[in-house]
Amino acid sequence: MKENKVRIGVLSDTHVYGFDRHLKQIVDEHFSDVDLIFHAGDLVDLSVLELFGEKDVKAVFGNMDGRRVREQLPEQLTMDFGGFRVALIHGWGSPAGMERKLADRLGKVDCIVFGHTHYPVNRKIDGIYFFNPGSALDQRFAEHRSVGILEVGTEINGRIIHLK
Repeated sequence: MKENKVRIGVLSDTHVYGFDRHLKQIVDEHFSDVDLIFHAGDLVDLSVLELFGEKDVKAVFGNMDGRRVREQLPEQLTMDFGGFRVALIHGWGSPAGMERKLADRLGKVDCIVFGHTHYPVNRKIDGIYFFNPGSALDQRFAEHRSVGILEVGTEINGRIIHLK
C-alpha cells in the first residue's frame, strides 16, 4: 500500500520586490513536484506569490513585510496533515532561543515551519519538528542560500536544499 505523503516546498525571507528571475528558476527547479508551497514570511511584496503559478500556497507575513502584505496574510497558520499539526510562522527578534520562543507561542503542534534567521534548521527538539529553509536569495547569515522540502506522511521529514 502506498503511503499518503504530502510534499511541501518551503522558502522564506525572499526579500524581493516584484518578479525575480532567479527566484522563479529556483521554484521551477526544486518545487515542480510538490503538492503545495509554504512561504514563511518576509516576502516584502505580494507579487512574489505569483511566481508559484497554480500551486497551492500558504504564506504568513514577516517583520520586514509592510502594511499591504500584513493586511493580506496572517501572522501564523496551523494546518492538519494526516493527523499532524503543522504551524507556519515567521519568527521575531534575536535568533537565540528561537525554537523555544516559537514552541511557547504556538503550543501543541507537531511541526513548526519558520523563517526570520536566514539560517536553515532541520531538527526535532522535545518532540517538535523544527524546519527553517533558510533564505533562497540572501546569504548574509548563513553559509549557503537555501530552500527546503518538507514531507508529511506517517512521519515528518525535511530536507534542506543548498543553492548554487
